[in-house]
Amino acid sequence: MRARLVEVAETLLLEGGVQSVTAEAVAQRADVSLQTVYNRIGGQQALLLAVAERALEQTREFMQTAYDDNGTVVERLLRVGETYIRLAFDRPQAFKVFVNPPEDPEAIEKIATLATEEHRRLTELLREGIDTGEFNTGLHPESAATALWGMLNGMLSVALRTDAMRPDTVSPESLVAAATTIIECGVLTHSTHNS
Repeated sequence: MRARLVEVAETLLLEGGVQSVTAEAVAQRADVSLQTVYNRIGGQQALLLAVAERALEQTREFMQTAYDDNGTVVERLLRVGETYIRLAFDRPQAFKVFVNPPEDPEAIEKIATLATEEHRRLTELLREGIDTGEFNTGLHPESAATALWGMLNGMLSVALRTDAMRPDTVSPESLVAAATTIIECGVLTHSTHNS
């Protein structure tokens, strides 16, 4: 029952923002009594926190295997990116909560903890690639990790849209492919870059 109520709260959050997540709205949408919501989870702050915790757990589970030591540093970086992209498409609600947490200090703190953990792992992977010469040695690992995370979040936020903010002529798949190519190769040709 609790999982169902959290799922309903998550849906309400994504449909209408923080103000739409109330115990009353969850009870109505889940077709249960208001007291059931309060007994199982609580009021608005508890609901928002439960949604954030669910998104955290889904994100953590999804990303766990991406960082294993199998393959070169380039292969591992690509795998991390592919896994994060798959998370966004396979679990769009968890992704949206992760990149845009509810305006609740406790929820933000918990999500920030996971974001910091993921950032640290990505930074270490980039540092390894820089140290071995496989990545641009002029990169600052922490800045590069933050830039990659921000670029992917922005691109995925557009890719998941189904409104006019994503042109009809741009499929989610082509957007991901273009972003991946730009991240891997840049936008300048080598002759333009060297001139």
